[in-house]
Amino acid sequence: MYKQEKIMPYDNQGEKGKQVEMMFDSIAPTYDLLNHRLSWNIDKGWRNTAIEALGQYKPKTILDVATGTGDFAILAAKKLQPQKLVGADISEGMMNIGRQKVEKENLQHVISFKKEDCMNLTFQDNTFDACTAAFGIRNFPNLDKGLKEMCRVIKPGGHLCVIELTQPARNPMKTLFNIYSHTVLPAWGRMISKDNKAYSYLTATIEAFPQGETMMDILQRAGFRETKFRRLTFGICTLYMATK
Repeated sequence: MYKQEKIMPYDNQGEKGKQVEMMFDSIAPTYDLLNHRLSWNIDKGWRNTAIEALGQYKPKTILDVATGTGDFAILAAKKLQPQKLVGADISEGMMNIGRQKVEKENLQHVISFKKEDCMNLTFQDNTFDACTAAFGIRNFPNLDKGLKEMCRVIKPGGHLCVIELTQPARNPMKTLFNIYSHTVLPAWGRMISKDNKAYSYLTATIEAFPQGETMMDILQRAGFRETKFRRLTFGICTLYMATK
């Protein structure tokens, strides 16, 4: 097991996947507000950077894993103009908000949502041109299994595009990020979401999650090749790209 797989949102109150589902259902109403506020809206730029990196491959069918409230899916639909984009997530609470946003953007003809266990996706092998994930794979109960599932459903020659929050490797940003993530982030999270555990859990998983060169090895073991990564905003976020 990787370190983040052992971290539970609500201590030892059941299997991690169920706890993650319960946590995101709980914080769904305030998730977007907190996401943008806690990152000072920089998260919007990270999504743009990822979509620009994927855009060179012109994918026509996309699976957005851990789609949450659909921000990445909506931006990808607008910028990449795929024929079909499926947002998959374990939390109906998050996806219900995503569905409302998709309807507001009049993108129902492109984007659909489906409740999925990312450890056991229901899609057939070699279904999608690309698979994406924004700020979600560190919540997988089994990272290796989840990545292998993402690889399985991508067509040969298709692409993986992931952005994930990471811990900066160098000072002074490493120290500043540690202070911020252990004080401001959980305090605002508790105050706005009313969930006393969620944002402390999210901080803990960022610190424990493998990154950089280590993730390159993990992606290759999952079946990907041509793996590469790019640190964004001094390493607060990392973009990972790979080919099946």
